[in-house]
This record gives sequence, C-alpha cells and structure tokens, in this order.
Amino acid sequence: MELTIIGFWGGYPKQNAASSGYLLEHEGFQLLIDCGSGVLSKLQNITRPEELDAVIISHYHPDHIADIGVLQHARLIQGFLGKELPTLPLYGHEFDQHEFAKLTYKNITKGVAYDPTSTLAIGPFQVSFLKTNHPVPCYAMRIEAGGKAIVYTADSSFKEEFIEFCRNSDVLLCECNFYGYQNGKSAGHMNSVEAGQLAETAAVKQVILTHLPHYGNLSDLISEASGEYTGIIKLAEEFLSISL
Repeated sequence: MELTIIGFWGGYPKQNAASSGYLLEHEGFQLLIDCGSGVLSKLQNITRPEELDAVIISHYHPDHIADIGVLQHARLIQGFLGKELPTLPLYGHEFDQHEFAKLTYKNITKGVAYDPTSTLAIGPFQVSFLKTNHPVPCYAMRIEAGGKAIVYTADSSFKEEFIEFCRNSDVLLCECNFYGYQNGKSAGHMNSVEAGQLAETAAVKQVILTHLPHYGNLSDLISEASGEYTGIIKLAEEFLSISL
C-alpha cells in the first residue's frame, strides 16, 4: 500500500492548500479517502480525477466533502472530451440522507452506502468502521491490504474503542486539531497528548498527525505527542507519501 497526503487542514484549507483528503493505492487501485476543499486541485499533482477507482467519505462536514461536486464535474467534462469513464462509486453512510443523495450524479458517480457494522471490500482493500465522537455521524476506518493496516481516525474526540480498533496498525492517521493544553472533547476532536497516548496504548508502528489547527507552533504537536509515544511521529505534509 502507498498512502499520499493530499490535504490535512482542519475546518478549511490554508492558502494554496487543502483540507482532508488522502490517496491510498494498492495493486493499481486508487482509493481517495475524503474529498475536502482544495483536494481536487492538489490531487492532480499525483493523479487525474478520471483515474480514481473509488472514493470513501467519513462524514459530511464541508472540510471532508467540499470537492465532491467539482470531482463529479471533472469526470463529466472528461466524458464530453471523449473519454469513456465508468461510474465512480462514492462510498458514504446513510445517516444523513440529504448529503448522501448528493453522492449520486447522473451516470458520473453513484452513492454507495456502507454498513458500518460490516467489513467493506473496495478493490483490494478491506475496510472496517468505528463510529467516532463527533457532532455529526462520522466513521473512522481501518483499511487493510497486502498484510498491512492503516487506520484513519477521521474526526473524533478520544474514545476507548479506538485502542483495539487501532491495535498494531502500521500507520495511524490520527486527527490532532488541538494542542495538549486544550480540551477538544466538546468539539469532537483529539489533542496531541491524546493522539500520543492512543498510539502508545494501541502499539501502532507510526503516527501521522493530521486535521491540523491553523494557529500556534505545529511542531509543538509533535513534542507533546512524543511525551506519550516513543515511536515515529510525523506531521501531515502536502504530498507526504508512505509506502508499506
């Protein structure tokens, strides 16, 4: 598997950047995880919109879905230009019917509901889900292929169930929207100390802190998390790529 960070800002993208979007590739299959503001523009540095095989959405906040509409239009326009493209499956939950319905657009994309109580097969990937603590229904994902596992927490405050869900994963893509001295529980987000504690308790092999705040010294997030976890910790960076 190869994971590439496309966007990583929480809430909205910084100048010339993108909010949540992560490209996962294995055996030639390209899965986009979330599609926030700015993701489609940045994605084209790595791959073309018409080359995606599937998209999966954790929840329907704009910083995770804002570019779904322009992704649909990108594929529509490529069709006008003569490319024959298959209908792109967009996987999402059905607990917001209004937003879920937008995943289907003409014959360009098709919304496919995932059952968060079951494992989902998408190409070579096996995806399992954990409901997070967030103001709207949101699902973390454990994605496995080729004997490796990546966990994406999506948006959530800490919950005990994360420990087993993340156990022994090769990469923990962990949201970190708050500094260690802040309490993000009411907003449905984790801080750096909690991210480090989760990584240590779940014995993950490495952590990438993502969904980052727009203020403060971001390197402090690393030092705060490192007080709890002795393994590899990185800040999400545009086009950071990790091969497993």
